[in-house]
Amino acid sequence: MSATGGMAAMGWWAELGDRAAGAAVLARIGAGLAACRLRPGPRFADRLAALPTTGLPLSRPVRVWWDAHAIPFIDAETDSDAAFALGLVHAHLRLTQIEVFRRVATGRTAEMLGPAAVELDHGLRLLDFGRAVPAVLERMPAATRAWLDCFAAGLGHYAAHGRPLPPDLAWLGIRPEPWSAADVLTVGRLAGADVNWMVLFNLVRLRRRPDWPALWHAVTAEAGAVFPPLAGTDPLSVAATRLTRSGSNALAVAAHRSASGAALMAADPHLSLMLPGLWLAGAVRSPSFHMAGLMLPGLPFVAIGRNRRIAWSGTALQAASSELFDAHALPAIARRQSVAVRGRRRRREVVLRDTALGPLISDAAPLAGCPPLALAWVGHRPADELSAWLDIARAGDWTEFAAAAAGLAVPGQTLVYADGDGHVGKLAAAHLPRRPPTPPADAVLPPEAAAAWDDLATAAELPRLFDPPGGIVVSANEQPRRSAVRVGLFFAAHHRRLRLERLARRRGRLGLEDLAGFQQDVGSDAAPGLRDWLLARLPPDGAAAAALAGWDGQYGEASLGAAAFEAILARLHRFAHGEFGESAYWASWDPERLLHRRLAASDARDLAAAIAEAGREAGKALKPWGELHRLRLAHFTAALPLCGRLGRFTDLPSGGGNETVMKTAHGLADGRHAVRFGANARFLADLSDPDRNSVVLLGGQDGWPGSACFLDQLPLWRAGASVPLPLRPETAAAAAVHLSLLRP
Repeated sequence: MSATGGMAAMGWWAELGDRAAGAAVLARIGAGLAACRLRPGPRFADRLAALPTTGLPLSRPVRVWWDAHAIPFIDAETDSDAAFALGLVHAHLRLTQIEVFRRVATGRTAEMLGPAAVELDHGLRLLDFGRAVPAVLERMPAATRAWLDCFAAGLGHYAAHGRPLPPDLAWLGIRPEPWSAADVLTVGRLAGADVNWMVLFNLVRLRRRPDWPALWHAVTAEAGAVFPPLAGTDPLSVAATRLTRSGSNALAVAAHRSASGAALMAADPHLSLMLPGLWLAGAVRSPSFHMAGLMLPGLPFVAIGRNRRIAWSGTALQAASSELFDAHALPAIARRQSVAVRGRRRRREVVLRDTALGPLISDAAPLAGCPPLALAWVGHRPADELSAWLDIARAGDWTEFAAAAAGLAVPGQTLVYADGDGHVGKLAAAHLPRRPPTPPADAVLPPEAAAAWDDLATAAELPRLFDPPGGIVVSANEQPRRSAVRVGLFFAAHHRRLRLERLARRRGRLGLEDLAGFQQDVGSDAAPGLRDWLLARLPPDGAAAAALAGWDGQYGEASLGAAAFEAILARLHRFAHGEFGESAYWASWDPERLLHRRLAASDARDLAAAIAEAGREAGKALKPWGELHRLRLAHFTAALPLCGRLGRFTDLPSGGGNETVMKTAHGLADGRHAVRFGANARFLADLSDPDRNSVVLLGGQDGWPGSACFLDQLPLWRAGASVPLPLRPETAAAAAVHLSLLRP
């Protein structure tokens, strides 16, 4: 849940495109964005005044201590009261965001965006995120169900009684509704969306090409390897693994490598960048739980954090939890559903077709023209991830942690662990079909291959590592070691993982300040080899060559070398966008691998001329990297057409790049461009002390546009600072600037 496969809901939003909303809707949203930018938002005290505090369905009073950044510590005498208060706090801070998640998860975006979003709703309803929810609820343990029901009640109570409600609800035409346990679990399954869909759905549209077998082999060639080959003497192999569409880092340090004598944990998840962000920070204490860390808005658990005994974090495993099957011969059952449309009295009807292997996803508009395809997804099967996350929060050692992780089905995670006895480890957590470890022959499988789905493997059978001799455990979306079943097909290169390991091993005993520094690292170990290869072929008297010659691979804001390097690569992309053409090239998860193949096969003279021309063009009006590479934080509605600048709250220089530890991902970068994806939260913990934890969000905690805590953590983020997140209630109380006493 902590990385790309985490709260993917806003990724859906960002893909809506120019047809997603009518002029009247856009005008309403644009006017709201402009008003929020022009007028100061509510003060912290005014925001807290909107929180209902009396007449609540509680059995005992609950104390909520708030720090100056609106980060809460919830202290409750019963678990049910803690869960209700947690839901109330989530809704207070992020009601609009959570309501949007619900509408995306249930295929109700046309209620916000109008007729042009009906196609999107059709696709979302085919994906059917809530398909398994009734079965999950039926099997859920009583304690988990009680926690879930109370959390949902807290969300609903705020929607009904919190006043005033955030202004962006009105822009989007949202009327808050009661919340149920099923609603929360459906949002949870949306958060578990398969990160591979964007690749599979893009690639499958290319299957009619005569070169399809070669293309499929090219994009999956290394999936069966124990590890993808890393560049050594071949600088083009370095280029082949630079631009990956994945993120998140997690690092655990064993006690014998720690300055405090206890294990350490650091995590920085990478997701789409927007306001409000996709994380909430907070702490909860009740009879069964004592946890602090990062949560996804609308979901009642800590995804990255700690209790008194252990700390946990994770990165996207890139697990292949989906497969596409040829559905030509499969009987299909049709269902009809009506879609409410903003601005229209008449509802629209959509047809959803299902097979025994899954929905006919080829009926969705993006796959129009494809042959009948059935989508099998682990998320359509009952699995109780909430109980698993709550068990992780209660775990006291590796054995309990690993047992809890076996309950995590989607999204696949590489979970990183540290404990109070100084141990560290990591494991792959997912439910996966029992497929052979080698890649399949095609992106679309025959129906008989579905036999692998008859029984799913769990974390107990997937790769894990405990207490390595070096005392350092790192995860950065890389391919795990070989297992008996295929984990996935598309993984990040190993550069971020290796760089984190090298940074950690260069020093003796490590402290939290070291780990915080690693999270800000903007150096690329992949770049110098390719830099030297380019320099050997560039005219030596150009500005780009001069910038590259003095460049050390650091993507700092002031770096001319980084700007020249990226500009040259962008032009080489245009010289050779892959042996299979541009559409195939960008359909791949890791398009640089295809670039490598094309450059290696290019005529030497043509390649030399292309590099020389790229260098000349890159050297014209060369600017520092930060002048080109921009951190533009905007309200999520700014992704809609015509709303972009109105919703933008920052336009700042940024360091980092696609394969730096501080990931600030971008596309081709031969001009001014925005960071699209990357680090957006940080968590640090030292197990020597329950209070030695800190967090920082890229933006702020509050979702009310322009409020005092909407963007207040940005200066801390840029300075590498963070906010204390204590576990002891007395510490939280001493640091609090406000106490909300919630009363029955």
